[in-house]
Amino acid sequence: MALPSPAGIAKPSLHLLFNNRRASSSITCCSYNARSSEDGAAPTIDADWRSFRAQLILKEQYSNSVNPAAAAVTAAKPGPAKIADKWAHPLVEPEKGCLLIATKKLDGSHIFERTVILLLSADMGVILNRPSLMSIKEAQSITAETDIAGVFSGRPLFFGGPLEECFFLLGPREAANDVVGRTGLFEEVMPGLHYGMQESVGSAAELVKRGVADMRDFRFFDGFCAWEHEQLRDEVRAGLWRVAACSPPVLGLTSVVKGGLWEEVQELARKRRVW
Repeated sequence: MALPSPAGIAKPSLHLLFNNRRASSSITCCSYNARSSEDGAAPTIDADWRSFRAQLILKEQYSNSVNPAAAAVTAAKPGPAKIADKWAHPLVEPEKGCLLIATKKLDGSHIFERTVILLLSADMGVILNRPSLMSIKEAQSITAETDIAGVFSGRPLFFGGPLEECFFLLGPREAANDVVGRTGLFEEVMPGLHYGMQESVGSAAELVKRGVADMRDFRFFDGFCAWEHEQLRDEVRAGLWRVAACSPPVLGLTSVVKGGLWEEVQELARKRRVW
């Protein structure tokens, strides 16, 4: 079954978007932590390479916005720059864990206008800012064959996209204290943020029942979005989406529920600054 995409291209079954994806910076799998141990050991590697990349971008942006003398002093300081909890910056190409921000070219699209999509993988994601008109109890596609309606009946339900499947996000949580994430039951999107599908809802409910996880850390999506090989890249090049990396706190449920996520991320990405 093929469904229309924002660009009017049919959506067949899922494929990998990039076989040889180019990284958007020279940091691709880890980050450098300038703090070394007291015994002179080499600096440690921080798994959250996205945060380190944001620090590099912040330094570069600052050096380009002030006089050369001040920039030279800042550049000479050891270690990464300090950044706030909430930050976002543009990307050239999509990557796992990034945001797709609908541009004005999608105005008038019933599904995608003013949406913010979180990419769970290279070619698959969920719309973050489309609260559903149905409750979890009323969504039969989610509650079928699970006890989700009992455990998670009070949790928000979102329209995740035009393709049928149940997804849920767990987090964002402090990565250092993310015991649930370290169980390996769910797929990691970025440190402190994980996702699951229909088959793992039972595991999520069991963790809540045992007190290992808080049900308030979960949000559920009825449906998802997907692109075929090269399709998403073509849509980005056509100007349908602005691509941005962001910190986990930007994805907090409070910001999403109260509205304004599209405006907030759009502002951060448009100004090309890290906050």
